[in-house]
Amino acid sequence: MLAAYFDSPGEPDVLYVNQVPIPELEDNEVLVKVQASAINRADTLQRRGLYPIPPGASPILGLEVSGTIEKVGASVGSAWKVGDKVMCLCNGGGNAEFVAVHFKHVMPMPANTNFLEAAAIPEVWLTAFQLLHFVGKLQPEDYVLIHAGASGVGTAAIQLVTLAKGKAIVTAGSEDKIKLALELGASAGFNYKETDFSEEVMKFTEGRGVNLILDCVGGVYWEMNVNCLAMDGRWVLYGLLGGRSVNGNLFLELLKKRISLMATTLRTRTDEYKGQLVEAFSQQALSHFERGYLKPVMDSVFPLDQISAAHEKMEANKNMGKIMIRVAKDNTDAIGVVDSINNINKEETQIKAEL
Repeated sequence: MLAAYFDSPGEPDVLYVNQVPIPELEDNEVLVKVQASAINRADTLQRRGLYPIPPGASPILGLEVSGTIEKVGASVGSAWKVGDKVMCLCNGGGNAEFVAVHFKHVMPMPANTNFLEAAAIPEVWLTAFQLLHFVGKLQPEDYVLIHAGASGVGTAAIQLVTLAKGKAIVTAGSEDKIKLALELGASAGFNYKETDFSEEVMKFTEGRGVNLILDCVGGVYWEMNVNCLAMDGRWVLYGLLGGRSVNGNLFLELLKKRISLMATTLRTRTDEYKGQLVEAFSQQALSHFERGYLKPVMDSVFPLDQISAAHEKMEANKNMGKIMIRVAKDNTDAIGVVDSINNINKEETQIKAEL
């Protein structure tokens, strides 16, 4: 099969398409013929040699796919059958023509979604769902500050917060990205390049602060995060794009406000945990995709043999929403650039606000 590959860590140009063996199937796995995949920050970090893969994970990049089931493992039972259209959370291996996936990490494609849309869901939407519900314990009426609001996780989190009757506030690095976040249902957005977002958040919340922060930035934001968190606020750290070190009285400031600081990742979780997350997400969220209340946001689509260009775009922070990889050559769902807000119109935004 064809797969995106690199021989040694480096810049995006180390990536190339290589012939590799189709993965062998474990009894608790299904083999998926991949139609579409996507890239995530973890992929770019792994390519650079900065993200060690978990034991037993595929060295091939790609954490989410859509496609059809080609083969079913011996212990899968009646859960899935050959030919089912599915989307999957992968432990690597998704940027390839075939991938083996634990059967409990597989979800049916929502009705009325194509393969590209479905492949934009698993990793970022499950991450956002985990951050908000499993870790952050989101409550109705919570103010939630979402950093990187126009990213894949950010655009998913905005919609999930709105669905849960919370109020999303975002930071982003351009006015176009702020505009996208507002169109998706965010209550406010602030350009971190032009303002102290903590001051703006405190003004917007009339001095109350936010109840929950989803933070993929880390180090450079810690003081501003603390400044705009409410008493007993929750701070969920899931990335370190802004540095892994802090200077100053972080612990003292946490104590003053009784802040709960929680760190989490998804890829290193157990198969059991991921299965529970997939089950909860499937029960609570999938029907909202089918009804059009939730929608993945895609920025652009690249064929597999142009994956290096896709990595370049992500590392330049030029994307709004997901950067997709079209794997199957006969996949005509979409070719080229798709609308960055994916045709989410004002009527759909109003529907979500009323949920």
